Amino acid sequence: MTTEAAPPPGSAGTPPTAPTADAYTSVQQSAEFGELRSSYRSFAFPLTVAFIAWYLLYVLLSNYAGGFMGTKLFGNINVALVLGLAQFATTFLIAWFYARYAATKLDPKAEAIKARMEAAE
Repeated sequence: MTTEAAPPPGSAGTPPTAPTADAYTSVQQSAEFGELRSSYRSFAFPLTVAFIAWYLLYVLLSNYAGGFMGTKLFGNINVALVLGLAQFATTFLIAWFYARYAATKLDPKAEAIKARMEAAE
């Protein structure tokens, strides 16, 4: 299989040069990188804590509130089953929410940093 696409920049016989350790250090110390890291942490840490608390609540209720968890809601569906399925739904919701957040807030900042590093090569 062949392609008609042009080779990527810098691949016309000479391998691209890797950024130096000093370049990485200067990027890490930049305000732009600090803002990216802060944006990530302000999203990821609270959501992680909230999900772990929600999961532990489910585990504690399962262990110590058997009567409550066994309460039938309708038919053979009880509180434990509904909360267990809600764990899966919450996981997928968080993954979707993070992907959307990363695409709109984190990726543009990361691309700008990457472009600046590649331009300095």
